[in-house]
Amino acid sequence: MALPAKQQMTYWGAAAALLFAGLWGMGGVLLPFLVGGAIAYFLDPVADRLEKWGMSRVWATATIALTATLIFVVLGLAVIPVLVHQLTQLIASAPDMATQLQHFLSDNFPQINKRGSMVYETLQSLGEAVKARGGELAQTLLTSAMSVVNFIVFIVVVPVVTFYMLLDWDKMIARVDSWLPLDHAEEIREIAREIDRVLSGFVRGQVSVCLILGTFYAVALMLAGLNFGLIAGAIAGGLTFIPYVGAIIGGGLSIGLALYQFWGDWFAIGTVVAIFAVGQFLEGNVITPKLVGNSIGLHPLWLIFALSAFGTLFGFVGMLVAVPVAAVIGVLARYALDRYLQGRLYMGHEADNGPPAEP
Repeated sequence: MALPAKQQMTYWGAAAALLFAGLWGMGGVLLPFLVGGAIAYFLDPVADRLEKWGMSRVWATATIALTATLIFVVLGLAVIPVLVHQLTQLIASAPDMATQLQHFLSDNFPQINKRGSMVYETLQSLGEAVKARGGELAQTLLTSAMSVVNFIVFIVVVPVVTFYMLLDWDKMIARVDSWLPLDHAEEIREIAREIDRVLSGFVRGQVSVCLILGTFYAVALMLAGLNFGLIAGAIAGGLTFIPYVGAIIGGGLSIGLALYQFWGDWFAIGTVVAIFAVGQFLEGNVITPKLVGNSIGLHPLWLIFALSAFGTLFGFVGMLVAVPVAAVIGVLARYALDRYLQGRLYMGHEADNGPPAEP
């Protein structure tokens, strides 16, 4: 005999409370395991494909691990040092950029840049703040991840967790499936399949979109001759994960840098603007529809709210789990709404007469 609905809600509510309490209290400890589990989830379809091609699960996992190691070594030797160098140069150059902007406004718009005016005071305070805090900001950006998570633990634990979870992923799923309450097993499996569809459609697709756009912006801006093109492209691509933010911040930064570097060379400035125009066209009409699709059910406003709320409550770990949890909540909310629309509370006496006829 199934438990009453009220009692089931109590148990499920207690489980959700324990989950949130664990994230709150053990965020730093859980981070390598969350990252490792997320990577294993992303790579499981690749392992399944290699198994279909005749590899054993062990060899498929080992092949993925070796390929990933090679990619990270190449990135670590070729790309990351350049990103770090450009970031420190950009922060060091910020005071000079503010001074140049102030001189430009003084020469061309003397009325709005008089001493004591709001524009003058803003630029002065901005330049002084960047000059005073620039080095500290760069150091914080470069070392904050290591201050949150011990670098050695992160480097060692995440690959190990990823390897073993990827190796035993199908067994773990089968074991969890065997623990489902028998009265609701099929319903839970259906919800889980919908959650997997949303996560695979959005998270895997959006990560691919970020990588493609980041690479496109970085390479195109560097070819256009923009001094900090690599870091500007990386920022634009990385922030594409948050709707509209990547285009606004990355495009604003790149166009501002182009105005500073190429002032008077309108073709070069127009080239930078055109790069972002092409990137936004490709993202909206080709890349995102192909890789993400329109049926995942994650509205941009819901995504932004989830990232803000979870980041505020749980910090960096919250940012990592925000999108998966938002996807799960979205699926559960749609399921609850569907049950409500089919239930007595919504249909009233119509529930006794069967579903309404199709119009």
